[in-house]
Amino acid sequence: MTSAARTNPGPLARATQAVIAVAAVVDVFRAVALRDHRLHPSDASLQRSGTVSNVFVYLMTLAIVLFLVWLARSRRTAQERSPAATLPSPGWTVGAWFVPVVNLIVPRRFVLDIGRADPSWSKRDATLVNLWWTAWIGHGLVLTVTAEVAAGSMAALVAAEALMIAAAVLVGLVIERVTATQGAGLTAPAAPLPQPDPRP
Repeated sequence: MTSAARTNPGPLARATQAVIAVAAVVDVFRAVALRDHRLHPSDASLQRSGTVSNVFVYLMTLAIVLFLVWLARSRRTAQERSPAATLPSPGWTVGAWFVPVVNLIVPRRFVLDIGRADPSWSKRDATLVNLWWTAWIGHGLVLTVTAEVAAGSMAALVAAEALMIAAAVLVGLVIERVTATQGAGLTAPAAPLPQPDPRP
């Protein structure tokens, strides 16, 4: 049995899901604090928005690190369990997230490729990945448009944060699904040990 197959993927997946969820919630408070400071600037609002923003940056950085570690491990497990599967290289699995423009398209394909390496992956699972990616990209687009033409808009804030929460929930489900399919091998019954020949 390979090292990846022997490693329980559950704890890393749970930690990743938890940090992403907390970061998404803190982002709501960050957005509200920034809007409040923009509309009613004061030393208190500046300090409050700065503190919440710093907490969000730390949490988001940790969430990104955990997610990429989880993704790299999932890619390795997929390769070991399905050697014939078409998968990105280990370095490109992580590196593609940091290349402008490429990171808007390619990472989604990588997650789909990792999932499809398992025979139990279905169209429903692919739809889940697509919904997550749509919410994540939509969040970024709303933030960009808001900064240009609707700074301080409550409607834009609600839309952006709703997409952020949706993306966090959906990526948590994606992590759950990929981890469950790959972790199934850990609970498979072990092959019986050979019995000694009773004949003399």
